[in-house]
Amino acid sequence: MNEIEHTRAEADDHFHDECGVFGIFGRVDAASFVALGLHALQHRGQEAAGIVTFDGSQFHVERHVGLIGDNFTKPSVIARLSGDRAIGHTRYSTTGGSGLRNVQPFFAELESGGLAIAHNGNITNAMTVQRELQRSGSIFSSTSDTETLLHLVAVSPENDLLSKFIDAVKRLEGAYSFVALSSKKMIGCRDPLGIRPLVLGDLDGSWILASETCALDIMGARFVRDVKPGEVVVITDKGLESHFPFEQQKPRFCIFEYVYFARPDSQIEGSNVYEARKNIGIELAREMPVEADIVVPVPDSGVPAAIGYAQEAELPFELGIIRNHYVGRTFIQPTDSIRHMGVKLKHNANRRSIEGKRVILVDDSIVRGTTSQKIVQMVREAGAKEVHMRIASPPTISSCYYGVDTPETNKLLASRMSVEEMAEFIRVDSLGFLSIDGLYRAVGENARDTEQPQYCDACFTGAYPTRLHDRDGTDNVRQLSILATGN
Repeated sequence: MNEIEHTRAEADDHFHDECGVFGIFGRVDAASFVALGLHALQHRGQEAAGIVTFDGSQFHVERHVGLIGDNFTKPSVIARLSGDRAIGHTRYSTTGGSGLRNVQPFFAELESGGLAIAHNGNITNAMTVQRELQRSGSIFSSTSDTETLLHLVAVSPENDLLSKFIDAVKRLEGAYSFVALSSKKMIGCRDPLGIRPLVLGDLDGSWILASETCALDIMGARFVRDVKPGEVVVITDKGLESHFPFEQQKPRFCIFEYVYFARPDSQIEGSNVYEARKNIGIELAREMPVEADIVVPVPDSGVPAAIGYAQEAELPFELGIIRNHYVGRTFIQPTDSIRHMGVKLKHNANRRSIEGKRVILVDDSIVRGTTSQKIVQMVREAGAKEVHMRIASPPTISSCYYGVDTPETNKLLASRMSVEEMAEFIRVDSLGFLSIDGLYRAVGENARDTEQPQYCDACFTGAYPTRLHDRDGTDNVRQLSILATGN
């Protein structure tokens, strides 16, 4: 395995949400506010970002590979993005999908005028629709499923832009939160099941659309409400109007947003993420107790759940592992001797806290298991007497097709090993996962409704809430993920 392959394999041992979206309408220097909002959403994607603005006469587009702060804090870049309305996107890419041609928002000049689109999610029939469009003469310039919507809008027989947009979206299946910008409108849309998040905010009379409320907080904007599943909101100089063009369905919001993706300070679907994660830890302690001396989170995602676990178990909470925040996921180790340091480049055991102790490690999930294995080894080398691992979610047994970068199902540790085998693989004294009902209790439900689940939990159950046209047609997870938004 060469250095780049090794680094990709390390990154592939974690879940990555594909992107975050942000838009603002009716604000001088709109691009500056979009850049600020995307900065707050940087956790949703660190590979690339883009902003599109409209200044009353023309559109301006800037797309760059890299972090928001590395590209959109430069005065020269913001100066090129004039206008009082803008949308932006920050993304995480998977194998086969990186490169500037896939950086969003996408922009095209249509018969009805310019249109920019940014997307959080994954269209599960994108390849099927693309093949139909290509047979009719459409030419695609990216490998992203988002471009499919632009083509569908372009060929729609409807008369006005909003009708064309709705007509196009109705041909799509899967998970999506769209933010679109024309010369006169900003449009926000969630899929009928509301799998991916989208919120509506207000900044002194300027409407905002964002993936999470933390993007509103950073600029002092007011959270108005969640965009509802299946809702299309249209913002113009006259204000906001709402449309519900889809047949009403029972919502299936992604439950993993509570476990990992959303920032802890965000409010999603009426719940505070930090409190939900603490509740997850409490449920985990009730379901999977073990005699120990301290509770240690795997930073940073395991921290809130570990706090809840420690409180419920009445054990000390200790930062027994310290994370180096200045090592990015694109770090390429230059030599074998450096590369073999592995997880220590990002984490280091706090020996003073864990030496001679029976340690409970709390993490959000196990994907391939290789990172967990290295962290356990590091804690043992620091002198831990026992190491017990507790996972703040059920075992991940299935790949996600709704905009989350996950390995193929057969590469997920829990899909091919029992809990006991997994414990042996990562070399812990015991391993325990939160039950699916425990997760539902933590987010405010009595239990999971097996007939009509309240959330999308397919990664834990294999029960997908929509048809998977492209997967069933190609039986190739990676082909589908290449088309995933932000991928």
